Amino acid sequence: MNRLRNRLIVVFIIATAVPLALTLWMTVSLLDISLSLAPTAELDAVSKSLEQTGRELYHESCALLRRDAAEGRVAPEKLKPAEAQAFWDSGEAERFELAGDQGNRLDYLVRHDKEVWRYSRPMAIAMGDLERQIGAARRALDNSSVRNLRRGFSGPLLLVTSALWLAALGVLMYLAVRISHPVQQLTEGLGLVAAGDLDARVEPGGSDEIGAAVDAFNHMASQLQQARERLIHVTRLASWQALARKMAHEVKNSLTPIRLTMEEIISRRGEPGGAFLEQAAQIVADEVNTLEKRVRAFSEFAAEPPMMPCELDVNALVEERISFLRSSHPEVTYNVRLAKETPPAVADPDLIRGVLTNLLENAAQAAQPGGEVLAVTARNGTMLHVEVHDSGPGLSAQARATLFEPTISFKKGGMGLGLSIARRGALLCGGDLEAVEGELGGAGFRLNLPLKTGASYAQTVS
Repeated sequence: MNRLRNRLIVVFIIATAVPLALTLWMTVSLLDISLSLAPTAELDAVSKSLEQTGRELYHESCALLRRDAAEGRVAPEKLKPAEAQAFWDSGEAERFELAGDQGNRLDYLVRHDKEVWRYSRPMAIAMGDLERQIGAARRALDNSSVRNLRRGFSGPLLLVTSALWLAALGVLMYLAVRISHPVQQLTEGLGLVAAGDLDARVEPGGSDEIGAAVDAFNHMASQLQQARERLIHVTRLASWQALARKMAHEVKNSLTPIRLTMEEIISRRGEPGGAFLEQAAQIVADEVNTLEKRVRAFSEFAAEPPMMPCELDVNALVEERISFLRSSHPEVTYNVRLAKETPPAVADPDLIRGVLTNLLENAAQAAQPGGEVLAVTARNGTMLHVEVHDSGPGLSAQARATLFEPTISFKKGGMGLGLSIARRGALLCGGDLEAVEGELGGAGFRLNLPLKTGASYAQTVS
């Protein structure tokens, strides 16, 4: 049921992530458009124009000062050796320098024999101040508040938006759990009912559609439980009635020769006939013994033995039963093919011993002297299969149709209850008994038993 919760979360993410991304993109785009309206480009162009103008003014002043010095319109000043040392060391023939506190004087240094002459003239504009102002403007533009504003606005916007979206996601996850929990309980209840536990109920709560569904489920489970109890009662009555009719028929069949024999004895009571009386007494004893066997088998079939399921090594139990029966049928060959490394089965050992004894005994009788009986164990998922095959004549279509019905026997001396009792034991252990195609050409039966897993073990024990 977590899939419902996860689906709600995915739907929320899909429904909100795309609009949220579009909103953020539009917000940042509008911010860029609004900030692009600021006169930063114009200021940048003006600062560059001023820089270019100052550079041209400086070069023009240098050219004028050189021309004036060459034409003698400017008087030179001879520098002292200490003042001219740096210029001599540079190796330059001439140099222009801005002098003064504000760069408002232009000096022209020229080598003249072993002396350095300096020509000077004032600048119309304080170039030092202009240079500093242009540099400050460029730095201000490079680190303008516009760029800081964009960065400072986008970061908090993303942070606040993400925080709100995550908070909404947390609220949705909480609501998704509140919504999916009753549905999960309802699904678990349906699974328990499907597994046969009609006592399963879901805790009622809420007045919405889910609460109505929970109430409907509880009502349905209650009705199913009552219906199952009535069905079990009616089925038991019908089964007992059918068994009573069949038992009465079998008893009637045994009483008929007894009655006829006794009438013959009465009709010959005045005649000598010791041999006849001995034969008649034997007939009566045999029929009474048959009646006792039938009543004993009927009582065994009708009894409800106590169930004591536990872990069971079926391979060892099969080998034990074969070893027990091999001495009773030395003329029959018993073979086994056992599965390896299978977990133990969960069943009542006495019931399974009875089932295996019945199947192996029937197989030996069907195989007859010189025949073969094969016992096979195999695992299939959570079930363990135990198959018994014989090399006898096999089962007809009529025999398969009524194979597990009580009081139906297809062999001499049989009561017709052996397979019915065996299948009942398998069903009580949480498994089943069914007929399969025989590997040896004769009949084949498969006993299904639950293996030791959490679900099967709990179900078998309950």
